Amino acid sequence: MVLLHWCLLWLLFPLSSRTQKLPTRDEELFQMQIRDKAFFHDSSVIPDGAEISSYLFRDTPKRYFFVVEEDNTPLSVTVTPCDAPLEWKLSLQELPEDTSGEGSGDLEPLEQQKQQIINEEGTELFSYKGNDVEYFISSSSPSGLYQLDLLSTEKDTHFKIYATTTPESDQPYPELPYDPRVDVTSLGRTTVTLAWKPSPTASLLKQPIQYCVVINKEHNFKSLCAVEAKLSADDAFMMAPKPGLDFSPFDFAHFGFPADNSGKERSFQAKPSPKLGHHVYSRPKVDIQKICIGNKNIFTVSDLKPDTQYYFDVFVVNINSNMSTAYVGTFARTKEEAKQKTVELKDGKVTDVFVKRKGAKILRFAPVSSHQKVTFFIHSCLDAVQIQVRRDGKLLLSQNVEGIRQFQLRGKPKAKYLIRLKGNKKGASMLKILATTKPTKQSFPSLPEDTRIKAFDKLRTCSSATVAWLGTQERNKFCIYKKEVDDNYNEDQKKREQNQCLGPDIRKKSEKVLCKYFHSQNLQKAVTTETIKGLQPGKSYLLDVYVIGHGGHSVKYQSKVVKTRKFC
Repeated sequence: MVLLHWCLLWLLFPLSSRTQKLPTRDEELFQMQIRDKAFFHDSSVIPDGAEISSYLFRDTPKRYFFVVEEDNTPLSVTVTPCDAPLEWKLSLQELPEDTSGEGSGDLEPLEQQKQQIINEEGTELFSYKGNDVEYFISSSSPSGLYQLDLLSTEKDTHFKIYATTTPESDQPYPELPYDPRVDVTSLGRTTVTLAWKPSPTASLLKQPIQYCVVINKEHNFKSLCAVEAKLSADDAFMMAPKPGLDFSPFDFAHFGFPADNSGKERSFQAKPSPKLGHHVYSRPKVDIQKICIGNKNIFTVSDLKPDTQYYFDVFVVNINSNMSTAYVGTFARTKEEAKQKTVELKDGKVTDVFVKRKGAKILRFAPVSSHQKVTFFIHSCLDAVQIQVRRDGKLLLSQNVEGIRQFQLRGKPKAKYLIRLKGNKKGASMLKILATTKPTKQSFPSLPEDTRIKAFDKLRTCSSATVAWLGTQERNKFCIYKKEVDDNYNEDQKKREQNQCLGPDIRKKSEKVLCKYFHSQNLQKAVTTETIKGLQPGKSYLLDVYVIGHGGHSVKYQSKVVKTRKFC
């Protein structure tokens, strides 16, 4: 066994002397040194019972060693590929035998023994090629030096190795239940609910665990290591190992650095300059999300896109060791958006339309007779709404509409028009729309650019208020209404009153002040004033002005709150 340890050291630390013999040494001290973690930090020795992470360059093999000290020892070796498939092989090396039974006779020179070990291929125990988390396990293994060879032929990649001679007691990886599948229990247009059976590591072994859910549109993942590789830095260089740990002069050449054999400390930058010969390969941005949810075994994923296929993976993570095990992932396609009912517009008739917040409505206008022009009148009652008009699939118009707008488009025989209305983010939209091929007088009244009502503070009295508003060059009928409100009349109430599509027909007769016709060819003089009388002292009133068009459709100006004087 003494010889086994020293052979391992010869493999890792070349010696120049060809005549040096095996030294005598304190076995207890040697055992302490070989178990010192610092020993493994800068070597190719796999420590017993600890997971190591490392890096492979494409088509550049890497070799690791693991010592089994006694015969009939359990052995477990686990290799976890991260972002590329691996080829790996585990072999048992034949070591040079001690020629003296007591270990005190003359031995072969160290360099000769070392060369003998390297030249021996050893007995292959297990091999694998792929990107699964794969392991070799044996309940009874012979003592010796085990050799693990790894190769990545696809690209530079990360991987993890875990080896132990006490697999039963270690249990660093969380256990999966007898049914390790992830089930989809509910499916909607933007949500998917997942459920899985709890890990025995938590329920039976009482070890702290947490579940992490991963969502993406590409494929299922076989390890959390692969997920983290996708979520990591934009290019592979940022994930490369630190210098002095796994680098050789050849490794530095891969990244555009000259081999440095001077023994001086290398200056190492996060991103080497392309002038040094390093090609930066940017990784594409991946639409992937990782959510750790504690020890719950049911989770609803939200904010998904309708009619889209997603892949779902669940990983159980041992919080103490930070090692994880993958459940059997699943995939699902979210439901399609409910097909919208198309609203048919009739020539010359006004249609009321309601659009949900961020929603959309589809309208269709198919004139019966041939036509040269088609006119659309749109009255947005609340906030702005987006309108798109297509004629036989061709986009003719795309605009935001606020208040009243009129659009006149060139016609075409037997043409059909598709109108798409899209609501905004603030709230629901209400509007009136009219389509016609024979516009005579406007169905909706024309409006000035400014639809505010101006109140004159100096003309206020205890029983009256004087207001003014703008008109247009078109002769229209204006009606003014008043309503007493509380002094604490707030913005929410005021907002409800701002619906421009609500006409005077819903108002009480007692609220009507007067109606009058008004217009002016000179827009500078298109202003009218009115004094509302019969008000109570110290009271607040909501004033509304409605303009009524030739077709009987009305539009309300912005409401105004005035307060009479309390003392006169």
